[in-house]
Amino acid sequence: MDSIAAGAQIFTKPISQAVEISPDLNGLQPLLQRLDWLIKQEIFALQTQEKVEVKVEVSWLKQTEISSEQSSITIRSDSLLAWLQNTFGLSSFDLDILAISLAPELDRHYERVYGYLQDDMSNKRPTVDMVLNLLCSNIPEKLSRRKHFTTNSPLIYHRLLHLCPEPHQQQSTLLSHRLILDSQVVRLLLHQPGLDSRLISCCQLLEPTIYFDTLYLKADVQTALEALLREDWQKQQSLLLYFQGSDRTGKRHTAQILAKALEVPLLVADLAKLVEDKANFEEKLELLWREAWFFNRLLYLHNFDILYLQDHQISYQSFLRELEKNIGITILSGVQNWIPTATGATGLITVSFTVAESSQRRECWQTHLKAAQITVEDRELDVLSDRFLLTPDQIADAVATAYNTARWQQISDLKTEKPLPSFLNLCSAARAQSGHDLATLARKIEPKYTWDDIVLHPNQITQLQDICKEAEYRNLVHQKWGFADSLSLGKGLNVLFSGSSGTGKTMAAEVIAHQLQLDLYKIDLSQIVSKYIGETEKNLNRIFTAATNSNAILFFDEADALFGKRSEVQDARDRYANIEVGYLLQKMEEYEGIAILTTNLRNNIDEAFERRLRFIIEFTLPDTKNRHLIWQRIFPKNAPCSPNLDLELLAQNFEITGANIRYIALTAAFLAADDGGVIEMVHLIRALRREYQKMGQVLRDKDLGQYVDLR
Repeated sequence: MDSIAAGAQIFTKPISQAVEISPDLNGLQPLLQRLDWLIKQEIFALQTQEKVEVKVEVSWLKQTEISSEQSSITIRSDSLLAWLQNTFGLSSFDLDILAISLAPELDRHYERVYGYLQDDMSNKRPTVDMVLNLLCSNIPEKLSRRKHFTTNSPLIYHRLLHLCPEPHQQQSTLLSHRLILDSQVVRLLLHQPGLDSRLISCCQLLEPTIYFDTLYLKADVQTALEALLREDWQKQQSLLLYFQGSDRTGKRHTAQILAKALEVPLLVADLAKLVEDKANFEEKLELLWREAWFFNRLLYLHNFDILYLQDHQISYQSFLRELEKNIGITILSGVQNWIPTATGATGLITVSFTVAESSQRRECWQTHLKAAQITVEDRELDVLSDRFLLTPDQIADAVATAYNTARWQQISDLKTEKPLPSFLNLCSAARAQSGHDLATLARKIEPKYTWDDIVLHPNQITQLQDICKEAEYRNLVHQKWGFADSLSLGKGLNVLFSGSSGTGKTMAAEVIAHQLQLDLYKIDLSQIVSKYIGETEKNLNRIFTAATNSNAILFFDEADALFGKRSEVQDARDRYANIEVGYLLQKMEEYEGIAILTTNLRNNIDEAFERRLRFIIEFTLPDTKNRHLIWQRIFPKNAPCSPNLDLELLAQNFEITGANIRYIALTAAFLAADDGGVIEMVHLIRALRREYQKMGQVLRDKDLGQYVDLR
């Protein structure tokens, strides 16, 4: 092999992970021997100069020259020192500077020697002046060698060496600057493992791991990805991957699997922490990529979405500039789709981490349930896999949580048999795996009501049951029967509940959530709508982004805040109001769960908007029959009710909502608690009068009948 080819091989070869120190100190020994020879010559010159100056007072400019030439130094071609020299274009003089700066890291004896050479025992680091004195024989040569310390010199430009001014000095000459070899270079040359101390706050170094139980991508995709990385890693080609999706655990574990395939550690960096230090952001990025490059590590940067925020646009541009310099394999990870750029990210490959298909989730549930010796019916297994869009790790955690919950209940109940989690335990544990981001933007409602609690017209009950059936058979129709392939949007369930307050809209949402064993989150749209154009859409986007894979029912209350503006365009603000309504419905269509809107003003909704809704259910005031049913069911079993309660009269004479009836019953119970402990008609009449006063309505005496005198 000729010398040119050999040089190219040195330039591109991967850096060895071995930590053994060779007898020649990994190629450093020749340089250090030369340094020792130079130091001896300089000490001899200083001692001779002191004697001569006492006798003759010879000036420094006329002193006897001492040659710094020595026999040529041979650096081992396979050493990291040779790799460093070829990669960064270092001259022999640069290597001497590097050796002088490195020596105190090997032996503190050099600190004392440097202090003596500089006539300052407190100055234990080499200065530019000391280096020039050691390596140059006269003033002209010193002046010419100052170029090695300029900002565009290889050592300084690539930040291999740092020039530090004298402490507590506002202005220092170049000669007085101290030389500090970058700690990454020190660790590289001395084969020191670990992680750069400047990166510890925002990085982790993980040993490669294989997750045998689960692949987070389809097997063919995983195999192709590993083959691609092996090929580019061996050829030392740059490659940029973007892991896109909300499955953070799956993305990181996949990166660890790829690192294992390459047999290298995984260097994980959190961009959200990196960007906190804006002043040093670019410098830390350079350190990060060089850490991966120098020490042969696969680089994985997560929380990439943080750079898309408006507050971090300067950092984003800095990131792209540093990315453009990258010559290795880098994996970026984010939730949002990648936004193409003109520079910095050419040839990027996006790898989507979507939630596994229902069949894969079912297999995963089976695996972990079998391992925990938990048996469930096939139908229950279908519900768990179809209804909860969980990652493999979330499924494993849900099974473990359900099992431990069952153990706890068993111990609490003083039972001795083997704990067996119920289907409801598994559903509860599955719900607990997601929705945490949504909890900061919406109020979680614990569903308490069932079909036995709600009183509506038969047609309304049928429609609510149809919503539940569509949710139950969603996977069968969309996936197995193929309807999802013909639907770009509209895979979720968009529902409108229309009716005045107190007619059962919230209760109906709770019944659906209880039936489907899903979480219910209530969002008050009146708090989301903003007077500032564009802010409403941003607020809605935050909610739906947080709701991704939340396995929750979204309940948008007070939709009149949007629909109340009417869809007829009167001015520019009306036009933007329609945009807000359209945006909400668009996000509801994109959401693959159940989203429910409530409104009192259905007449204000444009027909074009109505066509985008799967169900529209009218909640009217209950008729006499339903009011009587509500009155009968409103009192708990343990409530001490008098047998003489005239509930039929209350149902016939007072056209009020179910919510009004609930408040009247509750008020009557408190009145009874203070008056004998039995709920009588007198308590109901008093509570009825109070409720009518609250509503601002007149209670007619004729409607009270024989109870008109009760106060």
